Amino acid sequence: MAEMQKQLQSLTEDYQKLQLELQSTVEARQKLESQLQENKGVQTEFSNLSDDANIYKLVGPVLLKQDKTEAVSAVEGRLSFIEKEIARIEKNLNEAQGKIEEKKIAIIRIQTLYQQQAQQAQAASS
Repeated sequence: MAEMQKQLQSLTEDYQKLQLELQSTVEARQKLESQLQENKGVQTEFSNLSDDANIYKLVGPVLLKQDKTEAVSAVEGRLSFIEKEIARIEKNLNEAQGKIEEKKIAIIRIQTLYQQQAQQAQAASS
């Protein structure tokens, strides 16, 4: 029974670590989603501008004039990168959720065995 308690403790610790990893991955996903929406908004604004419109980029405390095609290209590049990162993180989320589910099943299995052995020991001592 002591071995089962050690095993259960180990699985519980692993489960908690996986939960923390999942939480940080979800937070990263939310941050990327926010950046995606922000860049889509910029892309929409660019589509509403005329070709000769002035576009400025904030670099530190200074606004620098930027060519529209260059600015559009930069935003499209960021959008592509963000979408790829979101896809990668989604894959990580699915894997983490699978691992969490496996640990949860293992914990329940050991808890059930432990309870059965405790009941058998109690019945044997009666």
